[in-house]
Amino acid sequence: MAAATDNAIHPAFEKIRSHRIGTLNLEVEEYRHKKTGARHLHLAADNDENVFFVALRTFPMDSTGVAHILEHTALCGSERYPVRDPFFMMIRRSLNTFMNAFTSSDWTAYPFASMNRKDFDNLLSVYLDSVFFSKLDPLDFAQEGHRLEFDKPDDPSSDLVYRGVVYNEMKGAMSAPTSQLWQNLTSHLFPTTTYHYNSGGEPDHIVDLTYQDLVKFYKHHYHPSNAIFATYGNIPAYEHHEKFEELALKQFDKLDIELPVRDEKRMFAPMRVEQGYAVNEGEGTENKTHIVMGWLLGHSFDLQENLEGQLLSSVLLENSASPLMRALETTDLGHAPSPMCGLEDSNREMTFVCGIEGSEPERRAELEQLVESTLQKVADEGISQERLEAILHQLELHQREIAGDSFPYGLQLIMHAISPMVHGGDPVELLDLEPVLATLREKIKDPDYVPGLIRRKLLDNPHRVTLTLRPDENLESQHQKAIRETLARRKASLSEEEVQQIVERAQALEERQLRKDDDSILPKVGLDDVPLQMPEPVGSYDAEIGATVYARGTNGLVYQQVVLPLPALSKDELLLLPYYTTLISELGCGDLDYLQMQDRISAESGGIGASFTAKGRIDDVQAMSGYLIFSGKALARNSAALTRLLKDVYTGVRFDEHDRIREIVAQARARREQAVTGSGHALAMGAAAQGLSAGAWLTFRLGGLEGIRGTKALDKSLKDEQALKDFCASLAALHVKIRNQGRQFLLIGEDGQLAPMLDELKACWQNDSGETSESWSMEPVNYNTREAWLTSTQVNFCAKAYSTVAVDHPDAAALTVLGGFLRNGYLHRAIREKGGAYGGGSGQDSVNGVFRFFSYRDPRLAETLDDFDAALEWLRTEQHDHQSLEEAILGVIGQLDRPRSPAGAARHAFHNGLFGRSPEQRARFRERVLGVTMDELRRVADTWLKPENASVAVVTSPDNREVAEGLGLAIQEL
Repeated sequence: MAAATDNAIHPAFEKIRSHRIGTLNLEVEEYRHKKTGARHLHLAADNDENVFFVALRTFPMDSTGVAHILEHTALCGSERYPVRDPFFMMIRRSLNTFMNAFTSSDWTAYPFASMNRKDFDNLLSVYLDSVFFSKLDPLDFAQEGHRLEFDKPDDPSSDLVYRGVVYNEMKGAMSAPTSQLWQNLTSHLFPTTTYHYNSGGEPDHIVDLTYQDLVKFYKHHYHPSNAIFATYGNIPAYEHHEKFEELALKQFDKLDIELPVRDEKRMFAPMRVEQGYAVNEGEGTENKTHIVMGWLLGHSFDLQENLEGQLLSSVLLENSASPLMRALETTDLGHAPSPMCGLEDSNREMTFVCGIEGSEPERRAELEQLVESTLQKVADEGISQERLEAILHQLELHQREIAGDSFPYGLQLIMHAISPMVHGGDPVELLDLEPVLATLREKIKDPDYVPGLIRRKLLDNPHRVTLTLRPDENLESQHQKAIRETLARRKASLSEEEVQQIVERAQALEERQLRKDDDSILPKVGLDDVPLQMPEPVGSYDAEIGATVYARGTNGLVYQQVVLPLPALSKDELLLLPYYTTLISELGCGDLDYLQMQDRISAESGGIGASFTAKGRIDDVQAMSGYLIFSGKALARNSAALTRLLKDVYTGVRFDEHDRIREIVAQARARREQAVTGSGHALAMGAAAQGLSAGAWLTFRLGGLEGIRGTKALDKSLKDEQALKDFCASLAALHVKIRNQGRQFLLIGEDGQLAPMLDELKACWQNDSGETSESWSMEPVNYNTREAWLTSTQVNFCAKAYSTVAVDHPDAAALTVLGGFLRNGYLHRAIREKGGAYGGGSGQDSVNGVFRFFSYRDPRLAETLDDFDAALEWLRTEQHDHQSLEEAILGVIGQLDRPRSPAGAARHAFHNGLFGRSPEQRARFRERVLGVTMDELRRVADTWLKPENASVAVVTSPDNREVAEGLGLAIQEL
């Protein structure tokens, strides 16, 4: 389909305007539905990954999570599709490249993307019906939101408990101190508006939401008059309008919906608040306090205000050379700058936040003094013109870059525009930054412009909150005791009739969960709709310098990598690699210290970095090879500067800045600890798989739970000056080994940019070819694991792993399909719907030769581990139809064919080649996937997933120590 824009206008719509944005290669078209007033933003682009997005303005005025629970429940059945779970059913029957739903602080959205037109239309039909004609069954509210249930559902003598998917999701989400920090800060910055409340829901308040409240909220908010539609891609707006009108809009009249979010009432003096957060008993509270300062700024939907906020945040916090970030990184008041630092512009009014973590409550006044004096110094002395130009350069680069490797590019553009649109802002202005960047370039020539912003928005702004979040070892036990007492009182007050109602509802819900719906009423794509093969970018090779070159549509950006095989390393050197790659872009280089280097990186590039990648052979996961990658990107006009920058860092990085290295390790520790509750399922799977292959061990030891524990120990040890010197000397010695390796290069850019890039590369590196030395390898790893890792969390993450095969083994395709088959047919129902976990599933990791089961934000432990085994029994003993198999195959093909950004696709192809994953091998694997049979699924499960060979790991709280020990799990303290 070639046409991206069409002059025809559907009679049900009126066209507001059309605007070409050259830097994004798209046409922005705005429409209004005549009858209902629904708005439609269409981004017409020559891209066959079409995106649909509908947002409803949702402004909750409590923390019951009504908008969030409604987002879940709306997807559980509709008028045209009265099946129990159309959303998850469509994931299985689709070639989507993205499907999800989001609850923000002031809007709820339902997006999807697909490259297949039939699939796009199928999903559109289901989404529109789910949003505007949802059935909202009370049992779905009980399942997805919350319910009271007896611990043994059919035994009223057992304890009364709270259950529900969102309830457990938010217990997990609010376990993280950073989540509590943000929610507490915004509740005080916004004392009277919707932002005062947790739109996701506070677990203690979620249980107060009634079904009647949910239905009332739906009727008030889920109407086209309160909707903003957005689309992206090469389907013309007219064709979207035909579908919108036919499937939904023609059934509605205009509804006068008064849903204003007013500006927050301004404070006349700064506020100081101190609150506690839970840490494990016996863990200690020293250096675990967070102290942050937050200011309320102007409107996010006013482009001038927004960019001034971005400019302000960049001037103060962009990197370690920025004055406020430098002050926060180098102070002894805390261990590291707070992860909250920066500008938040997704609400109606923006907030600017800065602060520290790893502090003590009594340091609050000192932090305020540090921040205020730093701001005053900047206001007095100003900012150099060079630094301001570098910041505008970053804004330009960010706007031009075509991302989309983890999130569809069109959806990223829509997400950028949607928050301003919710409050009446102009989406064109927010997408087309060129005019306002030109204005800013003129304004920054006034030396008092930025100092004036700092005075007006921060120093003279009394709407400021300082929040001290201190650790409390007794808080969680007190909280759990209060919940138990509340439930005990509730149980004691129940009448016989109420007891019977709870038992009957539990029984009805279980029956509903076990009932097999007629999914034939849902639209679907089949294997006949799958393309035979997906095109892959092809590069050219320049043997003179050893460079692989890809011509791609990168919208004026260039990408470069220096790639070298990892030299032979000792175990100690191997364990240094994560710190080495983290530090590369954070240190000085040659005659420049780290502050000067940060300025240079910002002025000349869109960022540089280093990474380490290792994989087994396609026929043997134990035969490992690894590469170090030095990467950078820049605007095309800076390609020569990027080449020199990477060369200088590669050859001249300094490891003599000991204090700086100490700061970065402390920051790395803080970030890695904070990531546990958000990625607990991945960490649990990594721990379970640690002994099943060399690659799995490496992942666990460098980036998994053992890596986090190692970072904590390293950070503690570096308080000793001699230990710090020794650590820096080890890094410098490692760099010498790496520096001398032979290397190759990767260049990605637009056709006309590549020849000069290649010439620059040759001129820069012509006398430095490196040496060929012994390459790194690993001994095979083969042992089983049964571990429980204890940390501060209100929910659990369970995993079970089995040793399987490499990607080119004939069984790899069937094992990959098996993962989706078990998830779709058994695990989703058992772990999420019945068990109440936020998520669960299974999958084959052919890179490491491991098959893994997992659960995410799970209230259960032993029962979930049993469900993993029960899934295999279900596979063996039940009869399964061909459609279920086809759905699992479609899911794998959808993952294999997922589009990437132009640069991302080239990087992916190149790195596949490094590890022997040729287009022929990938085509062979794809063909095997399409040919998988039901008999093969049973055979590979019986062959590779034997119960006696399972390894187990869970991430849980110290309260579950006895349960874990009873399961035979070795206790590991994180």
